[in-house]
Amino acid sequence: MSMMGELKFFLGLQIVQSEEGIKIHQKKYTKELLQKFKIADAKPMKTPMHPSTTLGLDEESPYVDSTMYQGMVGSLLYLTMSRPDIMFNVYICARFQVRPKEVHLQAVKRILRYLKGTPNLGFNFYRSQNFSLLGYCDADYVRDKWERKSTSGGSHFLDRCLVSWTSKRQSTISLTPVKLSMLPQGSVLRNYFGSNTIWKTTTFMRVVFLYSVITLLQLTSLKILFCILGPSI
Repeated sequence: MSMMGELKFFLGLQIVQSEEGIKIHQKKYTKELLQKFKIADAKPMKTPMHPSTTLGLDEESPYVDSTMYQGMVGSLLYLTMSRPDIMFNVYICARFQVRPKEVHLQAVKRILRYLKGTPNLGFNFYRSQNFSLLGYCDADYVRDKWERKSTSGGSHFLDRCLVSWTSKRQSTISLTPVKLSMLPQGSVLRNYFGSNTIWKTTTFMRVVFLYSVITLLQLTSLKILFCILGPSI
């Protein structure tokens, strides 16, 4: 093993170290992606997907080359390592890789156009003495018009630093908004208190020595809090 200097590039990740902390981004990879799929000269978009967009299997649109579509989606999936802002949209497009249609391809191209306007976004890991954990979670309501399933999302912050995130379609069909919202809450709590996280937290505590770790979960509704705590409140 030999010392090769300060780490600046690793597996497509660009790493910038400063007195404030560490920033990780994929600007170089993003620009290469835009050139590869001929989006470099396209007009940038402010959002990766329009809020009213709902993609399905029954779209009235011609089929497109699945190999090209799969290549675009696969490249974007790799980019989600440092861009959680596109993860939800990329995962939606990834559901249609077998027989993609033109409407699905246009959704992927919009994500690429959004990346053109935001190539510098990434993670910032700031120096801090605060080791409190904070979790956020939410879900849409039956956005999937084909299977009528909802999508849960969540993120976890260590002080001001984003350390994990998730976006996953629910395996069951929720009949009420309260039940729908309780599923991502449970997922976030499992991430905190699951067996893998217990090991990670133990290792983390050894590193920070006597610092206390405070876990806080941000709920979206008081009804959800009542369902979780039950008659105890």
